[in-house]
Amino acid sequence: MRAIGWLSGAISMLLVLFILPVQAQKKTPVDLELILMADGSGSVDQAEFLIQRQGYAKALRHPDIWHGISSGILRRIALSYVEWSGPKLQIPIIDWTVIEKKSDLEAFAKKLETLPRELYSGGTAIGNAILYGANSIKSNQFEGTREVIDLSGDGWDRNGLPAAEGRDQAVKMGVTINGLPILDEFRVGLDKFFVKNVIGGRGAFSVPANGFQDVFFAIRRKLILEISGPPVPMNGVAQLPQ
Repeated sequence: MRAIGWLSGAISMLLVLFILPVQAQKKTPVDLELILMADGSGSVDQAEFLIQRQGYAKALRHPDIWHGISSGILRRIALSYVEWSGPKLQIPIIDWTVIEKKSDLEAFAKKLETLPRELYSGGTAIGNAILYGANSIKSNQFEGTREVIDLSGDGWDRNGLPAAEGRDQAVKMGVTINGLPILDEFRVGLDKFFVKNVIGGRGAFSVPANGFQDVFFAIRRKLILEISGPPVPMNGVAQLPQ
């Protein structure tokens, strides 16, 4: 009888040890997991940094963004904001947050406007940034119908993992990478580089910004596409009216 009791207790303990990790790993379903990855390298001066932060905040407050979220099957998404530069320099400014009310969007936007800058230099490692974003998506507490990295930048990769290698690894993980290249007279061809080396995965596209003054409009167009999910041209470059 003692042996039977001991065996029964051991089986119960094994079941507890097996079931608890499964329960702990249960994730919250969402329509979209979207990680916003903004360039924080030295090429982005303080004025441009503020334009970029305020551009994301203003875009998130646009009515079309909330309309896209509230029109989803689950009516909620998971959102994160990260600034990146060198191979080991990816700073989560706002960790993964569920967005299911207008007030959630407002709170997220307010944080973008008030939290301090933490990156000022470190190079431009696009491939490492992409891979960081993919791993962050896979390790968070959400389970999205779509998994998307939204990466903006004002330059080509200078160090670290090449952009195309990071892109290919992320695509193998089932993640889509969309691009927002910031162009000017010194960055001719950056839009083509993003299409060839940065974007990838199901429905991937790029929305160029014509300088930092166009960042808000580009971000707004891009977020509408990512959240609502309308089709984009076969060349991977999305254009919407302003």
